[in-house]
Amino acid sequence: MPGPQDLWLDRPAYVELRERLIQAAPELDGPDQWPGEQFRWLAEAGVLGWVIPREFGGSEVTSAELLEGYTWLAESCLTTTFVLTQRNGACQRIAGSENEALKADLLPRLGTGELFATVGISHLTTSRQHLRRPAVTAVPRANGGYVLTGTVPWVTGAVHADRIVTGGTLDDGRQLLAAVPTAHPGVRCLPPQKLLALGASQTGAVQLDNVEITEGDLVSPPQPEVMKHGSGGGAGSLATSALAIGLSRAALAFLQRERELRPDLEEIVSAFTTETEDLQRELMTAARAAEGFGGTAVPAAVIRTRANSLVLRVTQAALAASKGAGFVVGHPAERWVREAMFFLVWSCPQPVLNAALRELAFLEGEC
Repeated sequence: MPGPQDLWLDRPAYVELRERLIQAAPELDGPDQWPGEQFRWLAEAGVLGWVIPREFGGSEVTSAELLEGYTWLAESCLTTTFVLTQRNGACQRIAGSENEALKADLLPRLGTGELFATVGISHLTTSRQHLRRPAVTAVPRANGGYVLTGTVPWVTGAVHADRIVTGGTLDDGRQLLAAVPTAHPGVRCLPPQKLLALGASQTGAVQLDNVEITEGDLVSPPQPEVMKHGSGGGAGSLATSALAIGLSRAALAFLQRERELRPDLEEIVSAFTTETEDLQRELMTAARAAEGFGGTAVPAAVIRTRANSLVLRVTQAALAASKGAGFVVGHPAERWVREAMFFLVWSCPQPVLNAALRELAFLEGEC
């Protein structure tokens, strides 16, 4: 369902990539899979360079372009795109670091796909941390560096990563971020969780047992609320909405094909098409406004709420339109329905979750 905003994605390499991702997406629907081949395709097409600064060999696209790319990729294969966001989150944190030696060492190899990095940061943003023991502690070493101990609860592709950008909390409450080498003997990747969908992302916990990191591994030195400092890439929570819109577009494209055979779907498809296109425009306006290009932007939380609602409804509509065939494992509609559930739990702020619960309960409220 391409639109005017997708013109930069019409390059032959991207068109070929899209076709490959669509064809291979069904093969990734299981916990024993991993998008390793898909990432080789991303490297060949230059996608892995999108968040790498030009000085390190990347293409350094704008936040708006990155969100367009995420939407476009998620329409093709949500699992691959989700894993890419976690890899990109690590790259963006490293690129925004003041540790020049770390950047020079890792970013060129991350851009070519020689290295794979991921993030494990949810434990650093959990509310009310001062009331309990931190999930990961950081203790200064006498000769410099720190020792990390604890469990990082959610890490995508940890068993495939060369580095995990994660952090710990010091006794005084300050937090640090580090690009932890997974080859360290104290790093233990636990078996991935069995998920309702996106199992091939191989997301699970990582145990850190007295893992020594040096000053050279630091992405951000100790400071209060470390996640509020440095660069996370500029797209912020809009990236999650971009993926939801991308999945919505995949289900909508299916409905549009069905409409050709079933005129009774015309009104339904027309309504979903308008809603999806409007939401995509709001996403792009918000991204450009965040980059300082002006315009009146809808708040990111409102976009996320609407994106969650849309992806849940349009994927179920695709299932309903496919009738019994869509209820059989292996049909794209049943996979899309399960994948849509992910947006209820992935980086879902409480106001967004509350809006979803109110919608499910048919209670009035802003969305």
